[in-house]
Formats: sequence, structure tokens, C-alpha cells
Amino acid sequence: MKLKNIVPWGRNFDEYRSMFCFSDKDLKGKILSCGDGPASFNAEAKEFGFDVVSIDPIYAFTQDEIKSSIDESSDIIIKQLEKNADNFVWKNIKNPNHLYKIRIDAMKRFLNDFEIGKKEGRYIDVSLPYLSFDDSEFDLALSSHFLFLYSEHLDEEFHLKSILEMLRVAKEVRVFPLITLNGDKSPHLNNIIDKLNQKGYMSEVVVSDYEFQKGGFLMLKITR
Repeated sequence: MKLKNIVPWGRNFDEYRSMFCFSDKDLKGKILSCGDGPASFNAEAKEFGFDVVSIDPIYAFTQDEIKSSIDESSDIIIKQLEKNADNFVWKNIKNPNHLYKIRIDAMKRFLNDFEIGKKEGRYIDVSLPYLSFDDSEFDLALSSHFLFLYSEHLDEEFHLKSILEMLRVAKEVRVFPLITLNGDKSPHLNNIIDKLNQKGYMSEVVVSDYEFQKGGFLMLKITR
């Protein structure tokens, strides 16, 4: 993996709360957040006194390297959003400039927390579908804007292995959103749910409080 092939783009704590429908009880448990990238979720959770571990292969790089990549990619992403503005819901986020501010603020908070977070074991260079954690080490495992969103890049087998591995280390798994980058329902979703149910897991599609990408308001909740 080379950093130039990564497009770092981070969301904040409030967005995670809406996407994953967190209750107060959820936030009091131990949370594993997979593919977090430069999100400020972990940094803000730390400030609130919550216990969150984030994993992402981007954490193999230095703070300066990640910042450089953010600087290089942010303008490109915003231009793409402007070209495809009709594919997004401009409600809580008013326009591309407003989005840019929200994302940059979140990524700055991440960068300011990154080095100390690595030392504290809150940012770990690990990636799905294999996790270096003990069975049932976490209460809740999350995937934000990774599984299902990249269905064209990651096949059904990868999705199933990843979710089963998350279920190994956590009592409950939540995945958001359930659509692809093109806004279509993930072609893997129904088969994944069927296979999880066959293995004895309980799968539920939940309407989330969050929608930015049109149609991206559903979350998959899986429990043992």
C-alpha cells in the first residue's frame, strides 16, 4: 500500500452518533472502529471519556505524511462533490464549502490526537479481514463508509470474512451505509445477511438518523 493511493476523508463524533444510532449504553462500552482513517471520532470520544480503538492501514504512516495526503486530496474531493452535488442531501450540511469545513475540522482534530493516540494504543495499524484482538474483547465493532460502500472493489467473500472477524472480537457489529459509491444497494448485502443468519447471527437493517449520500440512511446491525 502506498499513501498516494489513499484518499483520507474523516467524519466527526456527531456524524458517527447519527450514523450508528448510539445510545448512552453503547457509548459506555468498549468500541472498535474499523477503517476510521482521519476521522475525529476517536479523539472526541477520548475527550468525553469513552473507550474507542480505531484501526486503519493509514496509521502506519506518520502524522506529517497523513497531513500531506489530506492536503493533496481535499480539494480534489470537493471538486468531485461539486460536480455530483445532485447525489447528496444538502440539509444538515448546506453546501460543498460547508462540508469542506466540517471535514477539515474533523481531520485537524484527528491529526492533533494521532501521535499520543498511537502511544496509548487507540490508533492501530491493522486492517480487515484479520484483527489482532482477543475473542469478545469489544462490546461493539463499527465499519463506517468501508464495507458495502466499496462493493465494486471488495468481493462478497471479503465482506463475509470481515464481518465474521468483527463478530469474533465484538458482541455486536454495525455497518453504515449499505449502498455503493454509485448510490446503489450493495450487491453483497442480501447474501451476507442470509449467510449470517444461517450461522446463527441476528441481522437487522435499521433506519439511521444520518443521510448525506442519497439513499445512504440504512445501517446493518448484527448480534450474536
